[in-house]
Amino acid sequence: MTLPNTTVLQGVPVVPGVRFAPVIRTNRLPAIDALDSGAVLAELDRPAEAARFANAASTVAQRLRDRAATATGAASEVLGATAQLAQDRAWLGSAENAIKTGKTAVRATADAAAQFIEMFTKMGGLMAERVTDLKDIRDRVIAELAGLPEPGVPIPVEPSILCAEDLAPADTAGLDPHRVVGLATTLGGPTSHTAIIARQLGIPCVVAVGGLDDVPVGTMVLLDGNRGTITLDPDRADAAAAVAAADVAAASMAGWSGPGATSDGHPVLILANVADGAAARAARQAPVEGVGLFRTELCFLERDSEPSVDEQASIYGEVLEAFAGHKVVIRTLDAGSDKPLKFVTTPAEANPALGVRGFRIVAHNAELVARQLDAIAVAAERTGNAPWVMAPMIATADEARQFAGLARDRGLHPGVMIEVPAAALLAGRLLEHVEFLSIGTNDLAQYTMAADRMSSDLATLTDPWQPGVLALVAATARAGAAVGKPVGVCGEAAADPMMACVLTGFGVTSLSAAASAVTPVGAKLATVTLQQCRDAADAVLATATPAQAREAAMAVLG
Repeated sequence: MTLPNTTVLQGVPVVPGVRFAPVIRTNRLPAIDALDSGAVLAELDRPAEAARFANAASTVAQRLRDRAATATGAASEVLGATAQLAQDRAWLGSAENAIKTGKTAVRATADAAAQFIEMFTKMGGLMAERVTDLKDIRDRVIAELAGLPEPGVPIPVEPSILCAEDLAPADTAGLDPHRVVGLATTLGGPTSHTAIIARQLGIPCVVAVGGLDDVPVGTMVLLDGNRGTITLDPDRADAAAAVAAADVAAASMAGWSGPGATSDGHPVLILANVADGAAARAARQAPVEGVGLFRTELCFLERDSEPSVDEQASIYGEVLEAFAGHKVVIRTLDAGSDKPLKFVTTPAEANPALGVRGFRIVAHNAELVARQLDAIAVAAERTGNAPWVMAPMIATADEARQFAGLARDRGLHPGVMIEVPAAALLAGRLLEHVEFLSIGTNDLAQYTMAADRMSSDLATLTDPWQPGVLALVAATARAGAAVGKPVGVCGEAAADPMMACVLTGFGVTSLSAAASAVTPVGAKLATVTLQQCRDAADAVLATATPAQAREAAMAVLG
């Protein structure tokens, strides 16, 4: 619903829902120059200042670990990773060296963080996204050193919409959804930490909003997480009606308990994305029918050495046991680029996103992949639950053939990820070698649109509603239907209820998303017929922009 005579800001919707509330913003530290005069420390004072810095950094890291311990799912994972960054020896060492030259701990913290912020920004990918995390750590350490309250989100006195340039994981994970009822950011994208945690918390969220920084605190705004809009100072009656209509629609979906199907009985498997056994056990509490993506690399990101076959088998077995008798799709190591593993040796690369990542590591680490497949086979034998296995970053039919041979040699059911445009265009040839395809829409959007999916500036290009991306998804689904083999989607697009219907219309047979997203997806599918899904799919393919695609789908699906 577009309200008349109002200013409407456009962004990228990432969590559905409509909320009307005043704007609040995060608390910020004073300028560094206000906290540090720039005086040079006497040499005798420097060891004590270094110790003071180390204590402050350790305190901040422990607070983050404590929050991770009380959080769940993605929030816990993200907070844990941020705590590790707070204790990273590289940036800590840089600050300690600066103190040795006579800088105060406050100044040294700021300078060291600036050095690594520049480095992370140049590296791009996941490392660029960590800039927000490091800025947050910097500010928390400086606040600790200066004896100031931790920066971050204020506790609102009434339900409010939090607007910010970007949000750190520690800020987002600790939000109370009853007090902070909506999120909007200037930066970020559909796969940013803010989006992931907001999705888990069920807080309507819009990112990459142009003009948001100019909206004053206290402004009444209508946030529409379905359309990606922020409406400033709308008519209160109209805004209340929009919220009420959205709430009625959401309430009608809350009781959905599966299985996945359209209103006329066309089946669509609703699956969960998981990172380990704990996440799999938590996902069983949601109405999911299995696991569509087990991200195995997330178990090993902080490992200095490769886990043994037996250790890996135990990890995989936890997920297989949690979903005994159900479909489980295990992705082999998606190492490289934005997910480097210390025990995977790859040459230094100027452009890692286009380099040795995913299945391409087999060229230099064939035994690593072989041992992982051995471990999956052992886990399958121990649990009696035979998983499907898929390789990431497949670009050619020969790569698909190679992986399929390795998997079948171990009695495993092979498939591949569709993340590269070449793979989507040649999906039929890949299916000559494997038994299923799974579309990773996050990377497919990145490579189709030539836009880093971690870049806030390019978030509108990596929107999964981009017609070019949708055309490749449709082509892949058609290839699967032509030979009677399943094609799933396991990217963030699968968490969007409206998109889920469009994907079903393309011929996608399964949808895998965060467990918190599956109820709205399944419930929306249950309200529409297969023909409506097909009509919506045809409609979006005739559009030229993401906004047009969304509107076309809504016009058909309601």
